[in-house]
Amino acid sequence: MGKLVGGIALLVLSLFMLLGFIRSEASLSAPTTLVALAIAVGLPAAGAVALLAGRLGGRRRLAARKDELRQRTVDAEILRLAAQRAGKLTVVEVVGELALTPEAAKEALDAFHARELAEIEITDSGVLVYAFHDIQRLREKAYSKGLLDA
Repeated sequence: MGKLVGGIALLVLSLFMLLGFIRSEASLSAPTTLVALAIAVGLPAAGAVALLAGRLGGRRRLAARKDELRQRTVDAEILRLAAQRAGKLTVVEVVGELALTPEAAKEALDAFHARELAEIEITDSGVLVYAFHDIQRLREKAYSKGLLDA
């Protein structure tokens, strides 16, 4: 909120100074007048633009972080669901459990496949099944050995 108020205040100050220069009888072609105009009008205007742009950029960054967090949450829920379903999921299961659209569910599952965390299998009737092999082998972790012992 402070950046917004500061940006608006600097913008109003800049416009006020510009109005003063326009109403004055100073020659705008004189170098000293142009320097004074740049200092009195240009610097506050530049500060206003910087503050307002920073505020808008902050909102974009916040929105991007929210989107990333939302995607991570969906990914975590898909992995949780895969663990409950013996490491295999279909798009319909993800849609039903997570209330995602079919497109969003397929996109999320395809992203796991692209990252090589899931393989795509197909049933005899043509249903795509996403198999999470690491999740299917979680029971084996109790019998793990050191790298030099294997």
